[in-house]
Amino acid sequence: MDPMKRLDLIVSERELDRLCEALLKAGAPGYSVLRHVTGRGHAGQVSEGMEFSGFGANAHVIVFCQRDELEAIRAAINPLLDYYGGVGFVSETNPL
Repeated sequence: MDPMKRLDLIVSERELDRLCEALLKAGAPGYSVLRHVTGRGHAGQVSEGMEFSGFGANAHVIVFCQRDELEAIRAAINPLLDYYGGVGFVSETNPL
């Protein structure tokens, strides 16, 4: 069996609806969302105060897809990541 692809996307919660809509239109079989993600990355650290106000709060979106679905998904979400900000990573995974 071909390894599946895992997409890990970190985006502003303000852009979460746009991203999820783009994923579905591109043929993503589904996704999981973890809200209020904090941490430190290249853009700096999101503080608890920013998270409480909603300003600067991030979401982590996880998508599992087949290799042939990846390019359509990538084409749909890269413009959003470029315009609104956010990061995305692709890795290989195998189901249990």
